Amino acid sequence: MLADFYQETFALTKRWFIQLVRRPVTLVVGVLQPLMWLILFGALFRNAPAEFFGAGQTYVQFLAAGIIVFTAFSGALNAGLPLMFDREFGFLNRILVAPLASRFSIVLAAALFILTLSLIQSTAIVGVSALMGAPLPGMGALGIVTIVIGLVVVTFTMLSLGVAFALPGHQEMLALIFLVNLPLIFSSTALAPLAFMPTWLQWIASLNPLSLAIEPIRYVYSHPQWQWQAVILEAPWGNLTLGNSLVALLALVAVTALAIRGTLRRGVA
Repeated sequence: MLADFYQETFALTKRWFIQLVRRPVTLVVGVLQPLMWLILFGALFRNAPAEFFGAGQTYVQFLAAGIIVFTAFSGALNAGLPLMFDREFGFLNRILVAPLASRFSIVLAAALFILTLSLIQSTAIVGVSALMGAPLPGMGALGIVTIVIGLVVVTFTMLSLGVAFALPGHQEMLALIFLVNLPLIFSSTALAPLAFMPTWLQWIASLNPLSLAIEPIRYVYSHPQWQWQAVILEAPWGNLTLGNSLVALLALVAVTALAIRGTLRRGVA
């Protein structure tokens, strides 16, 4: 049973990469877009006082963590679109009537593909931010960055695929993505520190799952010697530590997995 699950996950993941090889422009655009955000926003706030961003960070260093998480989030949120097109063209029905060990292999294959792309994009972001003056994170920090990216990708890939099973067509899917994408990023701490925001937005930003992912990366990025108990965000409801942020992201993965179980069991007409 487990071997069958691995085999079908490998086959479905391989299909994603075959599509990427046939359309490499997807990877090129996926790398260039976050770099444009980094360069343009980095230049826009280049002369802002460094103390505004804490711990002597430059804005580029502050911004890099937000761009890394936003890029991973956007890729995962869009994961449901190819599945929606497979559904409309009838290919998904062929997969679902096959004797799958688990339909979760569809989710895992998409998550592995998106995670690979996100790590490539993150490497480019870290490299370009270093060229713009930000220090390179250490090996331990890179491990935390990888874990956080993985949790973000798994959570929002599951959510996107669950929604793709539930919505009637790709137009509704696109509308939902446009509705969710930018509001989530602008109501997080990706582009501005929490202290810059009005109180009502501080509450929203501090509870935003993207902020829970951005702040751990931002902390380890600027602290060569980091600790699990270190406070990484002073929120209106209390202090968030590095360890608690990872626990919260793990809980979000579990809640999302439970939430989409019902939609994965449904048949697709």
